[in-house]
Amino acid sequence: MTDERSIYILLTNTGTLFTRVIQTYTKAPYNHASISFDRELTELYSFGRKHPSNPLSGGFVKEDIQTGTYSKYPNTTCVIYELQVTEREVEKMKRVLHIFIRSRQKYMYNLLGVLGITLKEQVEFSNSYFCSQFVAEILQRSGIKLWNKLPALVTPDDFRQCEQLKLVYEGRLREYQVKPDG
Repeated sequence: MTDERSIYILLTNTGTLFTRVIQTYTKAPYNHASISFDRELTELYSFGRKHPSNPLSGGFVKEDIQTGTYSKYPNTTCVIYELQVTEREVEKMKRVLHIFIRSRQKYMYNLLGVLGITLKEQVEFSNSYFCSQFVAEILQRSGIKLWNKLPALVTPDDFRQCEQLKLVYEGRLREYQVKPDG
């Protein structure tokens, strides 16, 4: 009996003004990263908009691909990657995640950190993250090291370039359907 499990990394492009501004610099097709513990993406977490209509109100969020921000942007494109991990690593990730969930009100969106990436300079504040920094932090604190850089310098495109991740789906988020294993 193997203790292998999978987690999923969702990269998205909503086409919002904020995304287009970031894309002008990054030239990357996706500029938002989220982490999920199931293929259906029902347990999906990131740092982003707390309210779909207000890009300035950001922080730790439990995302839903059917409602919230994604429902406001129906043409959102995405790519979904699978990462093989152990049961123990999933337990560690969920422990780290529960720290964020328990204290969700104290976390803020690290806008200066996003700007820091453009300068290739780490800009960190206590309790402040941007999306890919958060996902990289969850992985790193669980003993999973995908890059030789600090989480504060990890971009969504770093996930796209990571050889350990297996492509599961690419297309419109609203058209994503879980295919039964077979």
